Amino acid sequence: MPELARFYGIVVQVFYGDHLPAHFHVHYSGHSAKVDIETLALIEGDLPARAKGLVIEWATLHRDELREAFAKAASLQKPESIDPLP
Repeated sequence: MPELARFYGIVVQVFYGDHLPAHFHVHYSGHSAKVDIETLALIEGDLPARAKGLVIEWATLHRDELREAFAKAASLQKPESIDPLP
């Protein structure tokens, strides 16, 4: 599972060969969630409010890169890393 970014203890990843809807996986301090790239809604799992806010802020800034990363990983290609929040 390629890691796209890591910031403030938050790890963002995608799975190779994953299914639609386009999404990414987030892990933070024992919590996990799957986030829809288009709506930025949590598809499953949960995150603390602060971590969720940081993830949404980051994903909003990098939505095009997330779409590309998901498409690459879904077709079994290695996605590029994405800059973390400063």
